[in-house]
Amino acid sequence: MTRSKTGRKTRERERKLLRRFIEVYCQEHHSPPDESLCDDCQDLWNYARARLEKCPMDPKPKCKDCPNHCYKIEHRQQIQEVMRFSGLYFVKRGRLDWLLRYFCK
Repeated sequence: MTRSKTGRKTRERERKLLRRFIEVYCQEHHSPPDESLCDDCQDLWNYARARLEKCPMDPKPKCKDCPNHCYKIEHRQQIQEVMRFSGLYFVKRGRLDWLLRYFCK
């Protein structure tokens, strides 16, 4: 399947944002010693990245708005918790510009 240039940029942006959200969540909840991800968060990242890469939608909608949920229910609950926590984390630290840039494009 060939993706448009815009679609590739969007997925790359989503991949970076997803990784950053998981990193923040892991650092605040699990405190890994060397700023890497703990095993659970690494597993979630690997799963989420694979789902993002295999998404057949072009252009890709936000996962919460997608008619075809590709996450297993337990992973969906985990990623919702990560997104909820990390989104608030960035808002509370004045990173509205960063979130608006992502959500408004």
